[in-house]
Amino acid sequence: MVTYKEDYVSNSRGIQLFTCSWKPEEQQEPKALIFLCHGYAMESSITMSSTAMRLANAGFAVYGMDYEGHGKSGGLNGYVKKFDDLVHDVSSHYSSICEREENKGKMRFLMGESMGGAVVLLLERKKPGFWDGAVLVAPMCKLAEDIKPHPMVISFLTKLTRFIPTWKIVPSNDIIDVAFKESHIRKQVRDNEYCYKGRPRLKTAHQLLLVSLDLEKNLDQVSMPFIVLHGEDDKVTDKNVSKLLYEVASSSDKTFKLYPNMWHGLLYGESPENLEIVFSDIISWLNERASVTNQRLETELKQMNVEFLCKNKCS
Repeated sequence: MVTYKEDYVSNSRGIQLFTCSWKPEEQQEPKALIFLCHGYAMESSITMSSTAMRLANAGFAVYGMDYEGHGKSGGLNGYVKKFDDLVHDVSSHYSSICEREENKGKMRFLMGESMGGAVVLLLERKKPGFWDGAVLVAPMCKLAEDIKPHPMVISFLTKLTRFIPTWKIVPSNDIIDVAFKESHIRKQVRDNEYCYKGRPRLKTAHQLLLVSLDLEKNLDQVSMPFIVLHGEDDKVTDKNVSKLLYEVASSSDKTFKLYPNMWHGLLYGESPENLEIVFSDIISWLNERASVTNQRLETELKQMNVEFLCKNKCS
């Protein structure tokens, strides 16, 4: 039995952001906390629901949110004015959940798909040591050459971002067609009113390009434990950069999984048989790390014991 809840929070710019959670039945203490970061143009409550349900049924408390301009959140649909603001919103909300009394003393993991993988890496950069690990699914550390416009087009469009940032004029392939192998999933995404399906807005495309270039240059700075998963036939994000992340990241606990004949949408765009393979790897990785304490958690548990003893003495 999984308990699902929805809510809204306001960001620092006064925009209402949609949030949601999936938790195991109340009498079951969650193994750990998992925070979902969805991809560009996607949302949490529908497209990420099957992922969250699998994790909640495996004993984890799962939290999701829609970024500004995405899903059920406020803001111009499909518009990312400043990626730093998006990361700040996610960091602020997810950190506040970790600091709730009932969540103290629990391991906390990030899980990001595609652009959400970029969000995860920037969350670690923003608060080093705060997160206990990450599941990176086809992370946007570099856009695949198949979907990038010609360099001359990029140069021209970059100059236009100052004048017409919200215009939908960036030439691009239909991402849905190349991201999800299963045709019925492609139909579900197209029928989902909360998924943005127009051409990328000029400023959004520029922000995504800048972020991917920044991450590609700084892969060695990634220090938290992580597993990175990529489909060998991915035409949206670059599998070779995921492999490079695994090779050069400073983390002492890192895992790389490359799946033959699989596409970009590893979490819900593949056949049931392939999904079982992917989630078996993800849940096994999470179970292993949720069952042991690390230095951050030990420090937090000691602090909780000190506070408990002080409270008892005072009373």
